[in-house]
Amino acid sequence: MTDIPYLSLAIWIPILGGLLVLATGSDTNARMARMTALLTAVLGFAVTIPLFKYFDTGTAAMQFEEGANGSLPWIEHFKIYYHLGIDGISMWFVLLNSFMTIIVVIAGWEVIRSRVAQYMAAFLIMSGLMNGIFSALDGVLFYVFFEASLIPLYLIIGIWGGPNRVYAAFKFFLFTLAGSLLLLLSLIYLYNTTGSFDILEWHKAPLAMSAQIWIFFAFLIAFGVKVPMWPIHTWLPDAHVEAPTGGSVVLAAIALKLGAYGFVRFALPIVPDACHQYTWLVVGLSLIAVVYIGFVALAQTDMKKLVAYSSVSHMGFVTLGFFLYNHYGIEGALIQMISHGFVSGAMFLCIGVLYDRMHSRQIADYGGVVNTMPKFAAFFMLFAMANAGLPGTSGFIGEFTVILGAMQVHFLIAFLAATTLILGAAYTLWMYKRVVFGAVANEKVAGLTDINRREFFFLAVLALCVLAMGVYPKPFTEVMNFSVNHLLEHVSSKMLPTLPL
Repeated sequence: MTDIPYLSLAIWIPILGGLLVLATGSDTNARMARMTALLTAVLGFAVTIPLFKYFDTGTAAMQFEEGANGSLPWIEHFKIYYHLGIDGISMWFVLLNSFMTIIVVIAGWEVIRSRVAQYMAAFLIMSGLMNGIFSALDGVLFYVFFEASLIPLYLIIGIWGGPNRVYAAFKFFLFTLAGSLLLLLSLIYLYNTTGSFDILEWHKAPLAMSAQIWIFFAFLIAFGVKVPMWPIHTWLPDAHVEAPTGGSVVLAAIALKLGAYGFVRFALPIVPDACHQYTWLVVGLSLIAVVYIGFVALAQTDMKKLVAYSSVSHMGFVTLGFFLYNHYGIEGALIQMISHGFVSGAMFLCIGVLYDRMHSRQIADYGGVVNTMPKFAAFFMLFAMANAGLPGTSGFIGEFTVILGAMQVHFLIAFLAATTLILGAAYTLWMYKRVVFGAVANEKVAGLTDINRREFFFLAVLALCVLAMGVYPKPFTEVMNFSVNHLLEHVSSKMLPTLPL
């Protein structure tokens, strides 16, 4: 069974399905476009299930490899190959991406009424490209997927977004493209040094400290924009506010993970000495994101913007965990990435449910929603608690594990990181209280209808994911355990034994 090219199927089924939807769909036949998109998304997720079923948790080696040892040449003159593979670090992100694509297609089923085929096709193509990013083991292949994924999201924001969608789309595109150019220069330098675009060969390459420093800062900017890290995060709130609900879900659940994945796949193993030397910088920027952006979220009056800033704060936990150089830190950061995909996606879907009915994201326009939408209020409460890091939900597992890792390094780092549990509860529950509780003071709120079967389905599925991961995280941690240990051994063998503070 493992001889089947599951990774290629996970990449090309959504892309080809998206092109099919684009070619055959039209506004006069929107139902056909929706059905084709849903079937493609389900099939795209189905072919990723064997990745989990047949995954060997007892090794850190790449699995389900395609094109190993140059067997699938692409541009052979430059030693560029179609080389795919996953390990315990990347496997869950392929599944998460494919799973969230189904949710996004269902969420936009009745909401998107114009250019339906183009909307669905953009998400399907983006899903395949992102699976390519998480699976690529060739530097050029990674870069092509990395850059191409900008285009569908740019179109989603720019065409189906809010009043300032063109500004938000341009800002998103320019920020990420500028960082990507630095990434390209680094990849070319590594090719000139090693004579190969094989990412695994780059992990073994001995690089001078001066070269490592330049490459580290190129990676820091390229991947830091994608995370996004403070202070290059300003494109994210604009993009979230203007994006349609599906765009916000994919942006938060998957696109932000690309930058964090870049750190753990490129920066840490390729330039470990430079990472070690500038640990203080990344830890400092991460703590600013966790604490300062938490206070910024408290000041927001727009629900989407509040959740967008909370994403910056939560992703600060991810970069913090990676640069703690211990098992708890890295594993907790990876768990936080997966959890954030479920929780932030669910939060944006909840806001989308309200926006579809009220056409407002302003917290002040609501109040007393529980009186007219009790089922919705229950789901929204669960996701709000998970966003705040309530024990028993997925939001707690990653944060708690990173704090454990931070405590092994320095008490002050752990203390500052732990403030997110207080700040997260403050801004999330403040929003929930204002929107859901109290008397109905707005006529429009009094006329709201509770969630329908379609909305109940996708919220219930995400609720099960959040609770299952929070109560029993072992399937997630077991997969990544050997890969995290291998990464630590690789990085530690080239680093000084203590972390400078």
